[in-house]
Amino acid sequence: MRILLVSSTFPPRKFGGITAVSYNLARSLIKRGHDVTVYTTDIIDRRARIPDTKGVKQLDGIKVYYFKNVSNWLASKRFYLPVGLTRMARKELSNFGIIHLHDFRSLLALIVHHYAKKHGIPYVLQAHGSVATLFQKGWLKRIFDVLWGHRILKDASKVIALTEAEREQYKSMGVSEDKIEIVPNGIDLSEFDSLPQRGEFRRKYGLNDNQRIILYLARINKIKGPDLLAKSFAELSKEVDNVKLVFVGPDGGYLPSLKKLVGELKISDKVLFTGPLYGEKKLEAYVDADVYVLPSVYETFPVSVLEACACGTPVIVTDRCGIADVIDGQVGLVVTYDKNQLQDALQRVLSDDQMRQRFGNGGKSLVREKSNWSKITELMESVYLSCLSSRI
Repeated sequence: MRILLVSSTFPPRKFGGITAVSYNLARSLIKRGHDVTVYTTDIIDRRARIPDTKGVKQLDGIKVYYFKNVSNWLASKRFYLPVGLTRMARKELSNFGIIHLHDFRSLLALIVHHYAKKHGIPYVLQAHGSVATLFQKGWLKRIFDVLWGHRILKDASKVIALTEAEREQYKSMGVSEDKIEIVPNGIDLSEFDSLPQRGEFRRKYGLNDNQRIILYLARINKIKGPDLLAKSFAELSKEVDNVKLVFVGPDGGYLPSLKKLVGELKISDKVLFTGPLYGEKKLEAYVDADVYVLPSVYETFPVSVLEACACGTPVIVTDRCGIADVIDGQVGLVVTYDKNQLQDALQRVLSDDQMRQRFGNGGKSLVREKSNWSKITELMESVYLSCLSSRI
């Protein structure tokens, strides 16, 4: 198949679940003999861009077109304005057999949807948990949906849900059940074949072997719940000695507020901010952590939880995480979005060596069985083929 993937972000950008998922899917499809092209934008982070966006680039066998954003600042706020995409879509879109949109409410989706319909090219839409309008810019999402969003959903040959909860969100937007396919997120397991030796992260940041490390590794954004974690940790640290809270990740707009909160809670000496970590350095953080916590207000299928599991690190998430049912009692604990419940769960995990070992082993088994990209790509291929067969 000649496949076009459309994603607002793509490597060499190093963070973001959509970035990782679209890249790993593209690479896996190529291994299975498909011809894959990616349309994306030039953003790397708030300040950096791809230096040369002219022409097609090659990345691990993937043909990638990086379209320059009108504003890097707007792109960092998730308002992508790609220069040249309309011209490219007008000329080239008819050459593809199937299109996979990893964007929903964006100018990329709008442009590609228009020309896909014009040329009769079927497309699959994967919203990556962004269907709900209850969180983050909800009123803007609702306006977009009235103008374009409902049409983009209606015209999709298939939509991809990560979980049963996301399936229900699509249905609430008027998508018929026969159009919805569940395909979970995955990770590249080869990255976890040779994990770093335990102790490297501690050595680099001056943490002793006896300190218990609570790790948060995600964007520092209010929707991820870092403030709830800081408040729970402040209470925990009054009862548990020698414990360190580590925040790893890029600023998602909440870092200054979080640092202010940490100061007000008088726990600055017990909290470490490392900034974003990638590659081997990120794995060192997972390996040395005693527990990984993602206390999100809303989350669909976080890749970071899979990464923690692959490193054998127990996890704690809120019941607002879409894969809470998979986690609870098997690879970690699930709590309500409540400071006291989170504090209690942290205390339970940190004080029980056998529980941590059991959850760690369970996590490794989970990702091997359910998050292997070869299996996920087979599922995605079957979705593509069903779209093509219905077109005939």
